[in-house]
Amino acid sequence: MGRKVQAIRGMNDILPGQSSVWQYLEKTVTEVVSGYGYQQIRFPIVEHTELFKRGVGETTDIVEKEMYTFDDRNGESLTLRPEGTASCVRAADQAGLLFNQTQRLWYVGPMFRYERPQKGRYRQFHQIGVESFGMSTPDIDAELIILSARLWKKLGLLEHVELQLNTIGVAAAREAFKAALVEYLTEFKDQLDEDSQRRLSTNPLRILDSKDEATQKVLANAPSLEDFIDEESQQHFERLQAILKANDVPFVINRKLVRGLDYYGKTVFEWVTSHLGAQATVCAGGRYDGLVEQLGGRATPAVGFAMGVERLVLLLETLELIPAEAKDTTDIFVVSFGDAAELQSFVVAEALRNAGQGWTVLRHCGGGNFKNQMKKADKSGARFTLILGETEVAEGVVQVKDMQTGEQTSCANDALVASLLEKLNG
Repeated sequence: MGRKVQAIRGMNDILPGQSSVWQYLEKTVTEVVSGYGYQQIRFPIVEHTELFKRGVGETTDIVEKEMYTFDDRNGESLTLRPEGTASCVRAADQAGLLFNQTQRLWYVGPMFRYERPQKGRYRQFHQIGVESFGMSTPDIDAELIILSARLWKKLGLLEHVELQLNTIGVAAAREAFKAALVEYLTEFKDQLDEDSQRRLSTNPLRILDSKDEATQKVLANAPSLEDFIDEESQQHFERLQAILKANDVPFVINRKLVRGLDYYGKTVFEWVTSHLGAQATVCAGGRYDGLVEQLGGRATPAVGFAMGVERLVLLLETLELIPAEAKDTTDIFVVSFGDAAELQSFVVAEALRNAGQGWTVLRHCGGGNFKNQMKKADKSGARFTLILGETEVAEGVVQVKDMQTGEQTSCANDALVASLLEKLNG
């Protein structure tokens, strides 16, 4: 026997029993975003590498260290998408959906980054993204945040997450701040962690995100971005806060919350939790008015957010917030003995599915004696088992066994649906 082929490290299977939770989360997201008029967009998992170099940034960790990039047979450099925003912009602009238009879009799917797998972080991971285009005013920023708050409420997570907000101003304000920050940090370069030393010349705003204690001590007396924010951005930020307060969405202002890419500006936000250890961020977003133009389109204001599906599923499981209906369950199990009973079991099972109640009806297949079939019925977790033999077929009845109480009753075929409705909903 040959060696078994295993899954690639950091790329996980979603098995039965797990997939139902994913379906529940995706169904809930679909209901919420659809209620705000967002439409789903789907795009390939493979793009030209240039898209991410221009869209994510050549000096970012994603592009420098984490992308799955390869040459195809024509020698073109292709990359498995590491995030969704750049692909969403490319797809929408290519289809002519952006210039002088407003769009509300959302997507879900796998992303790929080569990094050290750990709890809540994988090499193939899944994101849900929500993006809006063509609106520059703070009301759309607020709508996205309020939408996400509604999602947390529907999932039972609202009291377990915290909204952090900041404004990073326009490009000129950030450039002035970056110059002051670099000048200050250069004096203390030897005290910075290795990543921060490298970022000092490539992406200095990301140093503010450093988790290194020594670096954070140096940053305690560093220039503050708040002192460089332009008046327009400040007014935008104040209006955003006013809308959130009017809609009872609590938040904290985190002045260290930034984005390391030049096309981001004004609003940035994150939803964080204290229940997942180091993987605290469950949703991150912001305004990226410069990205469409940077990718070759006409200047288009845009704002959006993305959330990690694996991390949200882990949070729901950690907090035991997965409802019973989100788990794989069998309502009714059907067993039969004899050729005529087997034929009738198909008729009975299809009649139950046709009843339109959304019941999960599992019909035993593969033969077996009464004892083995009933073992499988018990293992299925079904509330009721329907038993059909030659006698039941001849009499036009079905034996109905309540698997919780052990009670067994006979029910006429034409009364079966009504009887089960009463039992299951009673």
